[in-house]
Parts: sequence; structure tokens; C-alpha cells
Amino acid sequence: MIFPSVDLLVGVGSPELGLLDVAAVIADRHAAPAPGAADDADQRASLHLRHRQRPFVIVVAAFVPERIRSSIITSLTARLGIRGDALTIAREAFASSDDIRKATGVLGLLLTIFFATSFTTALQRVYLRAWRRPPRGAGVGAYWRGAAWLLVALVCLALLGGLRGALGGGLGFGLFAIVALAVTSGQWWFTAWFLLQGEVRARVLIPTGVITGIVTAGYVASATVWMPGVVTSNEAQFGFFGVALSLVTWFSGAAICVLIGACAGPVLAEDSGRVGTLIRGGESGTLTAGARPSLPPPARELGLRDAFRSTEGS
Repeated sequence: MIFPSVDLLVGVGSPELGLLDVAAVIADRHAAPAPGAADDADQRASLHLRHRQRPFVIVVAAFVPERIRSSIITSLTARLGIRGDALTIAREAFASSDDIRKATGVLGLLLTIFFATSFTTALQRVYLRAWRRPPRGAGVGAYWRGAAWLLVALVCLALLGGLRGALGGGLGFGLFAIVALAVTSGQWWFTAWFLLQGEVRARVLIPTGVITGIVTAGYVASATVWMPGVVTSNEAQFGFFGVALSLVTWFSGAAICVLIGACAGPVLAEDSGRVGTLIRGGESGTLTAGARPSLPPPARELGLRDAFRSTEGS
């Protein structure tokens, strides 16, 4: 899972282009702009993805009951591959929930959630561009999906954390790994369907969820090797802010996992061979009845440099 962060927690950030932003621009070159559908506000929001990659989950966890917070911590630290001294440091970051609540307040929590939706805006743009879907509508109502997705993600974290603690180690851990993979795959399948506004058939989005879940699981397993050292080193150098920097490092790698699933999904679903036929269930189309038509493909072959060019007037 990928979680955004907020400026309210640490107060500084970086304006550099994030991985999801690069993917959104690349995918944007595959879709002709819809007349009158300029979305400069979304462009600016997605450009701040990395700027808000500090731990949003830490702020929100401070406002939930202790038992739920413990489950979220267990699930998050397990996914980050944190153990040993690094695990102790990470738990101390969550242990300051009273201080975070006092410093943030209810208004601060609402603003935190509001700013965190810039992450889901960028994520939605990736799926929309990958499937060559028209831009979403403007207005406040267009952002409710982002807030709803964040809530679903936190609930899944809490449930998986509680299940991990209940099953323990040994055979229980093996069972948990299977269940976690299934839940993660299902969650990313839901993410794609939900952020694509239900215009792409749920069946054809199954490869997106499965591929994202499997790649993410492999990344989580690899993080147990290098992530503890990163957390310990950054905390020694920068204190609590170092823990946030470590999470940014992990999230950047996790973003690649999401990009792989998002890009592989439409390629497999639109395949003209047996694979595509199986994924589509024998039907020719990938869209639901009544969905808006897809945007046309690019008129020329694209390269990586197109990701760094302005999309205005293209």
C-alpha cells in the first residue's frame, strides 16, 4: 500500500517530480486532451505528490482508539519491513499520539485528510491515463473518491494488523501471508475500479490488482533486508524527521509497484490473443455499458523524454 503524507506533520517538503507524476505525464501522451477539459488544478496537485509523502497515517492513527492504532502500527511496520532497533524507533513515532492530537486538533485532522487527497488525485490520474479515459469532472464532489479510498486503505491496514497479531508465527504466519496477498490484490483491484469511476469492467481489472499485489509482496519481502538500516541511520542523523524520510524512501519504491500493475493491466486486457480474450471473458470491449468513449491513442511513438515535457497544446 502507498500512503500520502501531509505538510502539517513536519512542515517542509520537496517540489521534485514524483514517480506517479512521471507516469501520469507519460500516460497523458497516450491520450488526446478532451476539448474544454483542462485540468491544470489536478496537474498542480499531482506535482505535489512527493511534497506530501510524509506519514499521513501517523496523524490519523493518533485519533483512533488504542486497539485500532496498535493494529495499524503492526500492519504498517510489517509492510515496511521494519524490525529490531528500527521497529522500536518506528513504534516510538506512533507512541506520541497524545502530542500529535494536541498539536493537530480536529481542524488540523480535517485539513490533513483534505491535503492527503492530492495523493489519490495523482493515483487516479495514473489509472485514467493508462486506460485512456477522459478526465474526471471538476468540483468538490470529484474529490470524495479520494477521501473514501483513504478510509478503505486505513481499514484494511487495521484489519490485517489485527489478523497478523491473532495468527502469530509459524503456520499462522504462512496463513497470514496468503490472506494478506489476497486482500492486497483485492484492494488494488478495487482501487483501479473505484478510481476509474466504474467505467472499466471489473473483470478486466483483475490482472491490475493481482500484478500489483504480487509485485508489492515481493517488494515488502525485500524491504526486510534494507529498510531497518535506513530507518536506524536516518533517525540517528535527523531524529523523528529521519523516520519520515525513511518512509518516503519506501513509498518511492512502492510507487513503482503500483505503476507496474497500472500499466500492465490495460496491455493484457486489450491483447488480441488468448490472454486478452480470457481476461475480457470472451467479450470484445473493456468498458461498461454507457461509459464514455476512450480517448484516442498517441499519433506517434513516445519516449521517456515525453514524460518531462509540458502537455499543454499537445
